This record gives sequence, structure tokens and C-alpha cells, in this order.
Amino acid sequence: MQSFRTEIENPVVEKDIIELERKIRLFKEGKVDEERFRSLRLARGVYGQRQPGVQMVRIKLPYGKVTGDQLLRIADVSDEYSTGRLHITTRQDIQIHYVNLDRTPELWAELEKSDVTLREACGNTVRNVTASELAGIDPDEPFDVSPYAHAVFQFFLRNPVCQEMGRKFKMSFSSSDKDSALSFIHDLGFIPKIKDGERGFKVMLGGGLGSQPNHAELVHEFLPVDKLIPFIESVLRVFDRHGERAKRLKARMKFLVQGIGIEAFLKLVEEQQLALSYQEYPIEVKDFEKDYDALTAEVPEVVIENEKGYNAWKTTNVVKQKQEGFYAVGIKVKLGDFYTDEARKLAALIKKYASNELRLSLRQNILIRDVREELLPYFYQELSALGFTATGYNTTIDITACPGTDTCNLGIASSTGIADVLEDVLRNEYPEYVNNTDVTIKISGCMNACGQHNMAHIGFQGMSIRQGKLVAPALQVLLGGGVLGNGSGRFSDKVIKIPSKRGPQALRALLDDFKSNGKEESFLAYYDRQGQKYFYDFLKPLSETDNLVADDFVDWGHSEAYVQAVGVGECAGVVVDLVATLLFEVEEKLENAKIALAGNQWADGIYHAYTAFINAAKALLLAENVKTNTQAGIVKQFDELFAAQLGLEGTFAKLVYQINENEPTESFAKTYLEEATSFYKTVDAFRKKQLEDEVTK
Repeated sequence: MQSFRTEIENPVVEKDIIELERKIRLFKEGKVDEERFRSLRLARGVYGQRQPGVQMVRIKLPYGKVTGDQLLRIADVSDEYSTGRLHITTRQDIQIHYVNLDRTPELWAELEKSDVTLREACGNTVRNVTASELAGIDPDEPFDVSPYAHAVFQFFLRNPVCQEMGRKFKMSFSSSDKDSALSFIHDLGFIPKIKDGERGFKVMLGGGLGSQPNHAELVHEFLPVDKLIPFIESVLRVFDRHGERAKRLKARMKFLVQGIGIEAFLKLVEEQQLALSYQEYPIEVKDFEKDYDALTAEVPEVVIENEKGYNAWKTTNVVKQKQEGFYAVGIKVKLGDFYTDEARKLAALIKKYASNELRLSLRQNILIRDVREELLPYFYQELSALGFTATGYNTTIDITACPGTDTCNLGIASSTGIADVLEDVLRNEYPEYVNNTDVTIKISGCMNACGQHNMAHIGFQGMSIRQGKLVAPALQVLLGGGVLGNGSGRFSDKVIKIPSKRGPQALRALLDDFKSNGKEESFLAYYDRQGQKYFYDFLKPLSETDNLVADDFVDWGHSEAYVQAVGVGECAGVVVDLVATLLFEVEEKLENAKIALAGNQWADGIYHAYTAFINAAKALLLAENVKTNTQAGIVKQFDELFAAQLGLEGTFAKLVYQINENEPTESFAKTYLEEATSFYKTVDAFRKKQLEDEVTK
């Protein structure tokens, strides 16, 4: 690590990277528990993949924004540490695969030279804050949400409130009432509004996909922008304290809201107000204002030889901006995969002829912004040379798919393979869908819905199916989901399970029936009118398994017989805490609190001390095999089992919950840290005596 420590200008980032290198070394020496080490590396964007011995590294790109220099840096890193392939996710990240664990600190340090981070791209943290790729240029937007998404990203990065939650936490910012950032499926979703000349957000809370999708609930029709970050911090504090931690499938915030009810949840949110870092948090927007008059690059001479192709491309892939005379150019990136040589050419193009910025989209595409109208022919020529002018950006033919069994531990069946085939079916047999935006198709390799299959008009979920003792890859067909706008949406119905190799037949059957029996209505209206059983009945012949042939037992994109091999997923960062490791981490929390107080960060110091209280109490409870599902439960159970034994004055709850009863002042922060330190010493001594007594028995 010495070779790059001095090259990182930000001491906080440098410390973070050095800590990762140190924990890797301790893990390999057997001094750090594997499960706790997993939690640490996940919070640094390092994710185990399906193939043993290598890692997937997720690069966190808030609201999908990438500059030319950042794209060049990512390309260099991918070539040096990975395979040169870049994968765009449905959360506007970039993933690279087959990375050696030992080299991840070095990789991270290289990225930080261009202000690109891995921090909290995975694990039980605030994940990448997403936003509509049109934010800032959308003709329908009340205002640009980019500054607000960026402020949220910055405020909660490394924030002690959200480092070790029970599960991941996702937020999105839509640019308009069209809700293209899908607020209804997020833990928190924001839609911009203007009321009496003031900026604010409509707020949706508690949404999610996965095996049990849940529509977010409306909690604010209008939240002023200065209240945005305080409200989010309050929600995160409640989720951290009351969210489930032991049962992974019940640990997302949607289950907490369902369990206690939205009114009780919001009451808990209100109770956090006194302890917040800020009661109001103004957000600066000037840095996001561009001088469009300065974008005056000379227009190269271009001769368009394929006028038909150029016009088709302009129809589906070029978007008029709200800035007069400027356009955005959409690049349909098949399955979200592109390569470093293409990335470098894109970087050069946007640096010279646009505003040196592109945005990655929620549909795994690229949007180049701020292109003058007279430069469109040149962009078509240059993008054609890269193979980046395929029509159908954000249309039916633009299929979303997760990596599935290619690299993911949880993949059951190939999602990329079937997506590739279905796109060929659409392009070759149903050309009318190249321009269609009424129907979306999404595919996931398992029930976790990273491909968002259960909110699509037509969705497919990877599964398996049996014929006697043989197992074949399969697809669950889902129908009837979609975005309705302004915070509303609907989830798909599970219709029928079919062998994967019959996926193209199912798509043909659906589109042909829609063409024959749809009454000049939307696909959703057609689905509602016909009803779920109607589709089950006409797709049922495709579900039969007594007539499977050899090819049905080979998944799309593979040549060998299908083997169902599902590993342990890491996306949630669920870990098994050992007592010794927890007590060791209490010391780290206390040290973090001291550092925060030295920097006059009173609220951060208080929260680090709070976490030290909780982890110390949890350690003793785990030593007694007591379940510790929530932080609130830990406090209650500790009082019942240990408060008297440790000779605490008053209850543990009264001691810990001072955090809610005091403003984050210097005086309280110092007192609270002293009490947390004293409590840890008491717990540590008690635990050592327990171990001594066990030895002498």
C-alpha cells in the first residue's frame, strides 16, 4: 500500500483504502472472521462472484453521471485489473469482473484519482442514489434534481447512521411526473414539485421488488428541499434501530413499515428530530448550471451515406433537450455490456464535442448530453463506427437483464442468454416494436429482481423445472406490471412457468395475440380486459414437461447440460457476528467517535458512540445465544439479562436512548462518548471473566 498512499489527496479516502488492505491481510492470516470480513469488503464495493477466487467490483456512480476523464480512468482500471468489459447496472453503476481480491485496494486508489468511489456500492448501506438520466435537460421537469441527488450521495457516504444496517437501502430521484426513476419500488423515492414558487419533493416510502414486491406509500405530497436530508436521516435512523437483522428475507424496510404500520413508522421518524445533524440543510445548485453558450466546438464536415438509417436513429435515439438547440443522444447498450476501447472513444467524443458528461441509464444504456443540433450527423458517423447506433433506445426492443448465471451467485437460469434471443426475435420478426414505448420487457435470473422483471409489462424470471430426475432451466412468465407515473405503478402477475428454450415461443404468442385481440388499447388495458387466466390458458401448452427434448436441458448461451448451482448471495451483506469480532469493532467505533469529535462533527461522533453501545451489548447477548433481530430488541433484552449483573445505574435503555433526548452539542457528544467507553470497558471485563470462569470449570 505504500506505493499509492501519498497519491490520495483525501485523508479520509486514504484511510479507508488502507483499512481495506489491512483487513484483507488480517483475513488471510486468519485473524478476522470470514463473515465479518465479507461485510467490510461488500461496503467497499467488492462482491464475490459465481466463479471461485475472483471478485466483482462495483463502481458507484451517483445518478449515473460520468465525465470523460472518469470514463478514461475506469477504462484504464478495467484493463489493468479486470477483463476490459464494463457492465452497466440497473442502478447506474458500472461493474467489472474477475478481479483478484489482493489488488482491490490498489484498484480503488486508482479510481479515486478521478473522484470515483467503490464505497458503499454493495452491502447493508445506502446504495447508489439513482436519478432519471434526463435530469437537468428534461423539458417536463420542474427543476433539475441532479444537485439534490448529489447532495444526498455526499451526505450519506461514510455516514455512521447507515454503515451497518440490517439490509441495503435504495433511493431514487425522478425528473418529472413520468417517474422514470421508479419511485414506487424504492425505499425512498422523490418526484420534484413546485408549490407557491418553492422547490420540493413528493416522497414515496417503503417500496421494493424481490420475491415480495411492495408499492411504496405516499408520505409527503410536498417536502421542501431544505428538509430533504434531515428527513432521509430520520428515516435511516429508524431503519437502523428497528429494522430486522437476523432474518434476511424480512430485513428490508418495506417489511418494517408493513409490520408496524406507516403511522407508527412516521411517529418514530418524528422522534429522531432533536438528534439530527441538521434541522434544515440548504443544497447549492449553482455548480450544476452550465454555460451553453460556451459549447462552440467546430462542426466537422460529414456526408451521411445512409439517410434512412440516420433518420431512424434520430427518431428513436435522439431526444430534444429543454435547452434550445441541444439534443441528447441515447446509446442502446445491449445487455449493458461495452468495452474499454469503446469507452475511450466515447470519452474523447464528449470532451471535444459535448459538455464532457454522459449519464448511465436505469435501462443499462448511455445518454450523451448537450449535443448541438448541427453536430448530430457527426455523432451518428462516429457512433456508427463504434457500433453504437442500433435503434430502439428505451423502446420495447431495449430489454433489461441482470447478469444471471454469467457471474451472479444467486442466478438460477441465464437471463442474458434469453434476452439476447428475444431481442433478435423482436428485431427480425416484430420491427414495429423498435419504435414502441408502450411495452417493456425485463428479465431476472432469480427472484431477487435485479432485472426488475416483476414490474414489467412482460417479465421473465429464471427458475428450474423437472422431468423425472432431470432438471431443465425454466422461466416464470409475468405480465401486467408497469410505471403509471407520479409515484404510482403496478406489479406483474405470475402467469405460468415454462422451459427456458420456449421463451421465444411465449413472446411470439403474446405479441401475436395482442395484435389480433388488442382493441387499439395499451398493453396493460389489454391485459386487464383479458385477465390472468386467459393468458395462462393459451400459454399452458408451452409449460408441458413430458415432451422435453435434449436441447431443453441446455440453457441459452451454453453448450453443456444445465446444472442448477445456486451459491450464497452477498448482495444483502448478511453476516454472522462473532463475539470477539464484535468487541474488537466496538473499539473501532469508539476510535471513529473520537476522530469525529476532533473534527467538531458532533452528530457523527454521537452516532458512532451509539453503535458502540449496541455492538457491545450485542456481543454479550450472542455469547448467551440470545437472538438479536433489531437494535431496539438488543436494548430491551440487555436490560432483562445483563443490566443488573453489570451494575448499571438505571437501565441500559435510558443510557443509550439519550441520543434521542439531546441535541448534538459538543457537551453531550463528549459525555456520551465517555459513557460509551466506560460501558465497553465494563462489558469487556465481564466477558473476560466469563471466559476465565469457563476455563476453570
